Amino acid sequence: MDPQTSTVPSVTPESAIPPQTARVVAFVSVLLGGLCGALIGLGVGEFECEGSCGFWHGLSLWIGGLIGAAGVAVVVVLALRAMGEWHTIREVGKPR
Repeated sequence: MDPQTSTVPSVTPESAIPPQTARVVAFVSVLLGGLCGALIGLGVGEFECEGSCGFWHGLSLWIGGLIGAAGVAVVVVLALRAMGEWHTIREVGKPR
C-alpha cells in the first residue's frame, strides 16, 4: 500500500474564536458601557463640585467611562467563553 494514498482523516483544529457577529456585538457593548459610565461619572462630578470645576468634571467623566467599559468587558469575555463552551458541547456532546 502506498503511504501517500492512505486514507487518513484530516483533522482540523477547533477554533475558539467566536462568530464575527458576536465579536461585533461585544465590541459595541463595551463602547456603550463606557459611554454610560462616562455619563454617570459626569453626573457625579457635576453633583459633587460647584463653580469652575472643569478638571474634576473631566476626571470623573474618564474614571466613570473606564469603570463602565471594564465592567461590561468582564461580562462580555465571560459570555464569549460560554458561547465557545456551548459550541463544544453541541459538537462533542460533553464539556472540555
